[in-house]
Parts: sequence; C-alpha cells; structure tokens
Amino acid sequence: MPAMTAYVGFFKFCYPIKGETVYVSTASGAVGQLVGQFAKIAGCYVVGSAGNKEKSAFTLMKVDLLKNKFGFDEAFNYKEEQDYNAALKREDARSGAKQHETQRPCCALGMISQYNSLEQPEGVHNLINAIVKRVRMEGFFTSDHYHLYPKFLEMVVPLIKEEKITYVEDIAEGIESAPGALFGLYSGRNVGKLLVLVARE
Repeated sequence: MPAMTAYVGFFKFCYPIKGETVYVSTASGAVGQLVGQFAKIAGCYVVGSAGNKEKSAFTLMKVDLLKNKFGFDEAFNYKEEQDYNAALKREDARSGAKQHETQRPCCALGMISQYNSLEQPEGVHNLINAIVKRVRMEGFFTSDHYHLYPKFLEMVVPLIKEEKITYVEDIAEGIESAPGALFGLYSGRNVGKLLVLVARE
C-alpha cells in the first residue's frame, strides 16, 4: 500500500522532470522514503525533511537514514529550522539543479501531523504562493487508481530484486505493544511502516 501510494502520487500527479529538485516532507515515513527513491530513479535532486519535537539521537538517525540509506541528496530536521522557507531555499541553492519556479504540482498524500491534534487544524498560511507560482495542488486516494497496479508491479518488482530501492519497517513485538506503537505513530517516533507483530510462528 505505501509503495503504491508513493508510485501513484509521484508518477501520476507530479509528472517528474529530470534534473529538477523534488522536496519530500515526512520523508522517513513509509510513503516518503519511497517517493524520494522514485525521484532519484527519475533523475531528480531530492531534498527530504523529517523530525519530531524531541532533539534526540533518534531524530538525527531519521535524517541520516534519508541520505545514507534512501539516497536523498540532502535532508534536514524541520523542527530545528526557525525559518522553513529559508531552509528550503538553502537546499535549492545547494542542488545546482534546474529549477521550475512555476506551474509545478504539489501532491497531498496525507496529514499525519494533524490526525491527533486536539486544536483547530492548521490552515495554509502562504496560499498566495499557489497563485503567484501557478501551483496545482491535488489530493487523491490510492484506491481510485488500482488500474495502475500492473504498471506499478512492472516497475517496482525489478527495482526491489536489483536492490535499487529499499525500505525500513518499524516493528513492535507483541499485541501488548500496540498502544505504545500507536502513540509513537502519531508523535513521529516511527521510521517507515509501523507494524505490530502479534506472534512469531
């Protein structure tokens, strides 16, 4: 499911252009880590962000994984950035990649940071940029695009066999670990797909 979501979101809705910069938020998640790898395969310069509110070794590990395991060109902990826009401009300047300032898509795959919020969900504060840069923002459900599944398998299966893409799963052992695992999911403490292993045969 995460791989299919990444495939549909990136290739159907983002129509990547070789040489451009691709930014992936929540990049250490199950979908984000694959979007970044698909972008690299498409010849893009890839910048990812990850992090949580705790400035810990775990957060550093998440950022390190993006570059050293998933092959992102640059990665940063967005929780440590005082000026988010400045951070993105900094990474753009490092890339030296061909920039497409206007008419590029923004694909919304999920809102994990909002799911457990007890406060009013945050709105888009800089929506004027969507007008100025002619941005097309689009959300989708993967289930609407299962007709692409054969093409997805045709592309992804050889990449897995050739070890050109990889993934990380976060496995919690035992049903008793489920509540803690769920809490960790909504507080940014997992890397990749979070699974609860009920029992080993």
